[in-house]
Amino acid sequence: MNILFLTENFPPETNAAATRVYERALYWAKAGHRVTVLTCAPNFPQGRLYPGWENPWRQVQDMDGIRVVRVKTYISANEGFAKRTADFVSFMITAFGAGLFESRPDVVVATSPQFFAAVGGWALGAVRRVPFVFELGDLWPRSITAVGAMRESPVIRALEKLELFLYRRSAAIVALTRAFKADLVRRAIPPEKIAVVINGVDLPRYAPRPRDADLAAQWGLTGKFVLGYVGTHGMAHGLINVLDAAERLRTDDRIRFLFVGAGAERQMLMDETVRRALPNVVFQGMQPKEMMPRVWSLCDAALVHLKDDPTFAEVIPSKIFEAMGMGLPIILAAPAGEASRIIAEDGAGLWVPAARPQQLADAASRLSADAGLLKSLSCASLAAAPNHSREYQAKRFLDVLALVTAGTSRRQAGFIES
Repeated sequence: MNILFLTENFPPETNAAATRVYERALYWAKAGHRVTVLTCAPNFPQGRLYPGWENPWRQVQDMDGIRVVRVKTYISANEGFAKRTADFVSFMITAFGAGLFESRPDVVVATSPQFFAAVGGWALGAVRRVPFVFELGDLWPRSITAVGAMRESPVIRALEKLELFLYRRSAAIVALTRAFKADLVRRAIPPEKIAVVINGVDLPRYAPRPRDADLAAQWGLTGKFVLGYVGTHGMAHGLINVLDAAERLRTDDRIRFLFVGAGAERQMLMDETVRRALPNVVFQGMQPKEMMPRVWSLCDAALVHLKDDPTFAEVIPSKIFEAMGMGLPIILAAPAGEASRIIAEDGAGLWVPAARPQQLADAASRLSADAGLLKSLSCASLAAAPNHSREYQAKRFLDVLALVTAGTSRRQAGFIES
């Protein structure tokens, strides 16, 4: 099968979408399929080109058997709706143009969030007369209003109409959560065209390991109980709540809250930590993907955090599964929903409601003081990891593409769930 995949995020970027698309495509390529990824020069989340990269109209590389075509885009930091939209639209246009000159694919796939990439994918599928599959990674534009970036307006309503148009015109939709599928069904999208392939972890990359003593010493974490938040520090994550919890634990010198990554709110969080003179919060910048197992090794527990908004009850952060692969217990602070259900079913950690700093502080203290609980949650987390294997999900997604390209009834695609 010849697969053409549109995604604005791809390694060396390390956010969830980049990791998901890359790791899954590796399995497709290993299985003998031709995979071409249309993406842009790496710049997320700072909105600046990574060192050593340029932003030409077209650059092609082979990445572990995946053909990667990077196109020129307007690059902007994640600040302001107008600039971010210009960024998104520029990728839609240049990726569409580049796709016209690629060999004719069997199927075009595009992933959200930022469904302007999906507009480009739909247009390419229509022009090249091949099926288009929409991978639904986020309910955008609803998440825009959920984080407070925009209020309800005619612009948002127009984007929602475009969203529904793409769902209806796709040959199949691959949703990352069951809640996403339920939401689309409530909005009159036929359930038989929606497959659910939940996010997960590439197990060969993540496994329990001893704490990296050198890195722990370098970051001032030797002998500490470390709760690690590793990922984007964005508006969707509500991380000020973590500082509120850390403030309640400031006199407990055993505990450290470790933030690793970048994002729109990182500077604000760092400034607020200084203002409050919090001795138990450590910040480190975004790390290359190959560093992630070393970073996770410093953590006694993984902190997964989402903003207190009903929209985020439907989200399953990929950090959950990386933590499982590392055998780490998880503290999930988020609205009750898809992610909390997984934590409860797998027995992999503790859930506390979003925006409840005292409950988060209590959970951190409990784990740091109860070695038996920590060990039992760690064992359950590691045991659950194979249930969320990236290899398994790659096969399930490939099943959807095979059904679509074979012209098989859409009804069958809806039965494929991970």
